[in-house]
Amino acid sequence: MLRFRVFAVRWAVQWPVMAALALLLFLTSLVSPAFAAADKAALTSELQVHNVVKGADGVEALLPAQRVKPGDVLQYTAVYKNADSRAISQLVATMPIPAGTELIAASALPREVQASLDGKAYAAAPLMRKLRRADGQMVDVAVPLNEYRFLRWPDRQVAAGASFSTSARVRVLSLVELTAPTTAPAATSTPTPTSAPAAR
Repeated sequence: MLRFRVFAVRWAVQWPVMAALALLLFLTSLVSPAFAAADKAALTSELQVHNVVKGADGVEALLPAQRVKPGDVLQYTAVYKNADSRAISQLVATMPIPAGTELIAASALPREVQASLDGKAYAAAPLMRKLRRADGQMVDVAVPLNEYRFLRWPDRQVAAGASFSTSARVRVLSLVELTAPTTAPAATSTPTPTSAPAAR
């Protein structure tokens, strides 16, 4: 299991480029939510990547993600912990979905998630677009999941001493295309009185 722990109010994952470690670095690139907290908000984050493996009995298991091949299903999770004496409100957690992977439908948790194709314009998932049919009529069609590049959970609240996590699953399509995603817009949070409820 790849695991990274960050103890700063503002952070960004640095992507190594050594070819000899490319496969391992691809995994690292899959767990890079963008996040920035308000001043003095003592937030920590832990990022994890697992291979989702289904046994002969049909039961799923999460195994350490050490090697990746096309067709593999990966689950990556970001856990935010609030060590401050104040609650955090308006937390916006953003998770990039890298090129070379396809988001698995309905795998994002919490379920109330927004998605984006470019990290700028977000809308509630599933994303829809207008398409002109052969008869000239405009219809709404679902955007293919392999075009999703970011997920976002806005307006979350984390009580003092509590934690909040986000997760999603992707299917690896191509190791050739699998790269670190474009840096997502920095998220923000605001300290609030300790009476604020914990995130669900």
